Amino acid sequence: MHPLRAYLHRFVPLTDAEWAPLTAALVPERLARKQYFVREQQTRSDLALVLSGACRLFYTLPNGEEKTTYFFFENHLMASYASCLTGQPSQLAIQALAPTELVVFPYAVLRGLYDEWPVYERFGRLVAEYHLLGTDQRLMELLTQSPEQRYRALLRSHKTKILERIPQHYIASYLGVTPVSLSRIRARVQAEDGSATAG
Repeated sequence: MHPLRAYLHRFVPLTDAEWAPLTAALVPERLARKQYFVREQQTRSDLALVLSGACRLFYTLPNGEEKTTYFFFENHLMASYASCLTGQPSQLAIQALAPTELVVFPYAVLRGLYDEWPVYERFGRLVAEYHLLGTDQRLMELLTQSPEQRYRALLRSHKTKILERIPQHYIASYLGVTPVSLSRIRARVQAEDGSATAG
C-alpha cells in the first residue's frame, strides 16, 4: 500500500476508485539538510507526507531568535496549514534537519476531492480534529507546566524520536528553555532517577 494511502487509512478506508484521483496529483520531493519546505512570509499551499527524514516547524522573533514548535518524522502529514487555508504567506517555516523524502500534493486537489468524494471530506474533518487536539495539548503544556515538567512529560511520551534524533538546542527551543537550562534539567532528572533506582 502507498504510504500516503496507508496514512489516510488511519482515518478513513479508501476504495481504489477513491484513491485514484489523489494518486494522480502526487509528486516526490527531496529536501537536503537545512533546506526549507516553506519559509516565513512565503506562500506554499502544498501538503506533504514525510517518507523519511525529519523537519522542524519554527518561527523567528524580531531579535532573530528562533522558536521551534513542532517536529515532523516519517508518516507525518506536513504543511503550513494556515497558508493552505487562507492563501496568505506563512507565519512559520518548515526546515529539514536531515535529508528528507516527501510525497507532495496541492491542497487545492484535496479541497476539490471534498466535494467529489464524501470520504475525503470525512478525512478532512478527522485529521483537523486530530491536529486540534495535538495543538491544544501542546498549548496547555506550555501554559501550565514548568520546563522541567515538560521535559519529564517528553521522556514519558511516545515522542521518542525527538529525544533520539533531534539536536539538543532544538529540543531546548521546543521546551521553551535555553540549551544551558536543558542541560541542567537533564542532569537533575538523571541524578534523581539514579537516586530512586539506588534506593
